[in-house]
Amino acid sequence: MRQFADEALFVYHMKNELKRIIADKQEMVFVCIGSDRSSGDSYGPFVGSKLKENFFIRKYTHVSVYGCLDQPVHAKNLAETVQQIQQNHKNTTVIAIDACLGSSNYIGTIQLKKGPMKPGSGVQKDLPPIGDYSISGIVNTGGFLPLQVLQCTRLSLVYKMANKTADFIVRALFELEYEKKKIQAV
Repeated sequence: MRQFADEALFVYHMKNELKRIIADKQEMVFVCIGSDRSSGDSYGPFVGSKLKENFFIRKYTHVSVYGCLDQPVHAKNLAETVQQIQQNHKNTTVIAIDACLGSSNYIGTIQLKKGPMKPGSGVQKDLPPIGDYSISGIVNTGGFLPLQVLQCTRLSLVYKMANKTADFIVRALFELEYEKKKIQAV
């Protein structure tokens, strides 16, 4: 599913799609990939920071977040992070979150899809794939000089997209927890 982050019902639609995916999952890991040293690549770390700061997420014992502005998961530590997740989180659903470059028609869209993410592919880096599912935010156009394009990406766009992404993740988790408690009370 792909939608523009500034659409009126974006959070509602993405929340419902994520709920459908994670409804029966016991444990989840969100891996927020990127660097705070590049405005375009900071989408993942912004989402990770928002999730880690959220009281509701922190109280969950079955939700882990890797990558934030203070401790980013990036090209230099991604393989180590993948190994750490494999060791510490058996039978866990991993959702990778990262910025990507794409067509100018899709700048500002966020895509939630099944399957692993291949971080760094837009900037010709060979990094290990990660995730059972992925959330990609298209922050700028791909093509010529991708590293410079990421450096020149508008931070306001990235920040708004990250806030909306964290919002639909939190809402999906909250609603699933509420529904579970409601069933247990019956």
